[in-house]
Order: sequence, then structure tokens, then C-alpha cells
Amino acid sequence: MSTFGFDNEKYVKLQSEKIKERIAQFGGKLYLEFGGKLFDDYHASRVLPGFQPDSKVRMLSEIRNQAEIVVVISANDIERNKRRGDLGITYDMDALRLIDAFRDRGFYVGSVAITHFRDQPAAKQFQERLQNMGLPVYRLYYIPDYPANISLIVSEDGFGKSDYIQTKRSLIIVTAPGPGSGKMAVCLSQLYHEHKRGIPAGYAKFETFPVWNLPLKHPVNLAYEAATADLDDVNMIDPFHLEAYGETTVNYNRDVEIFPVLTAMLSRIAGKCPYKSPTDMGVNMVGCCISDDEICRRASIQEIIRRYYAAACELRQGMPSQDAVFKLELLMNQLGITCLDRPPVGPALEKARITEEPAVAMQLPDGRIVTGKTTDLLGSSSACLLNALKTLSGISDEVLLISPEVIEPIQKLKVDNMGNQNPRLHTDEVLIALSICAVNDPLAARALEQLPHLAGSEAHASVILSRVDENVFKKLGVNVTCEPNYETQKFFHQ
Repeated sequence: MSTFGFDNEKYVKLQSEKIKERIAQFGGKLYLEFGGKLFDDYHASRVLPGFQPDSKVRMLSEIRNQAEIVVVISANDIERNKRRGDLGITYDMDALRLIDAFRDRGFYVGSVAITHFRDQPAAKQFQERLQNMGLPVYRLYYIPDYPANISLIVSEDGFGKSDYIQTKRSLIIVTAPGPGSGKMAVCLSQLYHEHKRGIPAGYAKFETFPVWNLPLKHPVNLAYEAATADLDDVNMIDPFHLEAYGETTVNYNRDVEIFPVLTAMLSRIAGKCPYKSPTDMGVNMVGCCISDDEICRRASIQEIIRRYYAAACELRQGMPSQDAVFKLELLMNQLGITCLDRPPVGPALEKARITEEPAVAMQLPDGRIVTGKTTDLLGSSSACLLNALKTLSGISDEVLLISPEVIEPIQKLKVDNMGNQNPRLHTDEVLIALSICAVNDPLAARALEQLPHLAGSEAHASVILSRVDENVFKKLGVNVTCEPNYETQKFFHQ
């Protein structure tokens, strides 16, 4: 039985063809606003099993010789050191990461556009740094009352004041470290300048979610709402598309709300708007490549539960996630699901109840479930990880892969020399100890060989895990969730 619900090869072929069609529609030049993550779209790979995290880059590689990258960053984000929550790096550093990532893949990065520019010192320093490295940088100046004051925006005192970005290719991919960077403004500003120069050019938008040709309440689309619960994004029927074509399609509130403004801007720039709806603007072919709808439905339901746990833990940790938790609870109610529909949740809670200590359960890719309990030597995450490796390698549960004689000196080092209060080994320490044991122990070596086979496993902990354990699971490809409870009643938790 296949575990894939998405045809990745079909997607790469169809998507690249669709973009080529849109380039031709506008006379040979297209500004493509690229939303979402290009290199590491793990959300899409979770809700659409078979979708590769770098599928969009693979797709763009099919038309790489036509493509040019413009990386957009807001001067406001540079000034306040805005960070990406998933990577923990500032937006300006992420812009550099994106440039390197594109170049490593053989793409031509033409320039960087700094938006919302008002002579911010940090933005000017960033521009100088990029120019010293030989990369062209262009400024898009702050426009008062954007996007409401269309007469000002589409004028010499609006877009006209911004730099004209010199481009060389037919497909200009406009991307950014995160939302709110000003990608659409860059595209529209360029259309304004291109039209003044008599150069035919068009605009289109690439957003993977919501999927326009899936039902509004399809779990894949609801999983997108779950992923953006903190942003107040809401999926909705595209009213403009329904009116124009009598066809029901799905979009999201921000694109629907901005569409009348966008229509007015494009009409002022080019004389008319080429689109009748937000759906018309898109080029997304994801919905045409789902090969098994039921598999994608089940995967999306699991993603919604994972998102609920993530928001509940953030709330417990003092982050403002109350509204997100309420929204996620509502989505789960709509689908008629509970947290117990996540397979490792029940076993983890039961193990914790029996042992009266923190516990972790893991569902392996083949469906088997293993658990781990807290001991004097190991934390529950470490115990579960070792038990999973033993299960995958066919080693008896009674076998000790790491002897206490190996663990005890590590504990002594942690407590006596490193100042740790918790002597139990975390998952990273366990893997190092197992690697050492594998030098002379064939069973430890066999267990270590199973690490790649953990990818795709689902784990749940009865308490909030340490950042170390959470990161190790993530690096191993294990999707982990936690109950929104701490192991202790202390006020400070590391």
C-alpha cells in the first residue's frame, strides 16, 4: 500500500509549464511574487505526502535559464532585527542565506530590493555591505497611506520615486525571508517603470496554500489555516471568481481584500487589469497533482493536531497564542477530531500515568509504537529513541545498548563540571555515547545504522521537552508534539 498521496514528478512538470504559459501571456516578461518557503517547505511535505521540501526549487530549475531572483527585505525588519522563528536568524542574515542557497543551485540572483526605505541606519549599512560584495541593491521608498492612496502610489511621487530594478531575464522571481517584506509592491513598482519604458511585462502570484481547486473545508486547506492561526489568515470562497465565471474556488482573506486595490493599480499602470479574480493571478498546480486524496486528508488532520499542540505549548510558555489555540480547537471541532486521533498521544499519556514520570511514545513509519520512560540514567526522550532503534534493528528490549558504566561518567561530567542539575542524558548525549559504543559493540553499531529509518516517525511527550531533545528529533525527521505541561512546578524552565 502506497504511503504517498502526491505525485511530485507530475507537479514539477505541470508547474513549470504553467509558469512558461504565463510568461508568454504577457509578451515575454513576468514578475512572479513567490510566497511561502522555497527550499524547505516541510509543511507541504507533511500535508501532501510525496511532496519534496525542495519541490518548488526543483520546479524552477526546469526554467532556470529564464529565471532571475530578486530578494526583497523590508528596511523596517532590518532595523528591528526581526527574526525567523523556525531558523532563529534575523531577516537580513536570512536574505544572505537565500542568496547563497539560490547560487548553490545554479540560479542567477540579480539584486536585492530594500522596501519601506526611510534612511534607516541599519538598512543603509546592509545595503553598503551587499554592494561591497558586488550585489546590486535597489531602494523602494516608503509611500504614505499604502495601499489605500492609489493616486499617490501610481505616480511619480509614489512608485516613480523608487529605484528601477535592472533585470535581464524573462522570469523575475520575487521572494523574501518572510511575510510583510513588500514583494507585491516590488512587482507593481517594476510594472510601473516597465510600462513607462514601453516594455511589456506582467504580474502573477505563486502561493501553495490554500489550494484553489480543493473544497474550502478540505483538510489540506484547513491545515493551512492551522499553520497561519497566529496570522488571522482565513480561507474563503473567492467571490470575484464566482461572480466572473460562476466557478467556486478557494483563496484567502488577504488576497481577496487586496484584490480591488490591486485591480485599480494595474488598471492605472497598464490601462486595464488582466485578471478578474485573485484566483486568476495564481499559477499554483498543487491541486492537480494529488494522487491519493484520502492519504492527504489523513496527513492534514495529523498536521492540524500537531499545530494545536505547538500553539498550546507556546501559550504555556508565555507567548500570546490564546487566539491561535481557540482557532485550532475550532478547526478540530469542524473535523470531528481530538488529540487522541494522533496515534502516539494515548500510549505516551498511559506510560506517564503508570510510571508517574514523564514519558514519550513514538509511532514508527511502519505503524509500530514504542515508548520510553524516565529513569535515573536517561530522560524519557532518550529512552524512547533507544527503544525505537532497537525495535527497528530487531534487538531485544532487554539488551542494554549503552552500559551504565558508560553513562555514569557522562552524568558526573554534566553535574560536577558543567553545572547541570539534571544528570539524565539528553538525546544528543545518548547518540554520542551510542556512537562510541558502536566502535566495539556490533549491536550498538546495528542500532546506529537505523537512524535514517526514523524519518517520518511521529512522537509525543507527556511534558514539554527541552530544546535539545526537540531539535534532535527534528533533525532525525521525527515530528514531535508535547502536552502543554512542564515536568516541574518551577517558574524558570530552560
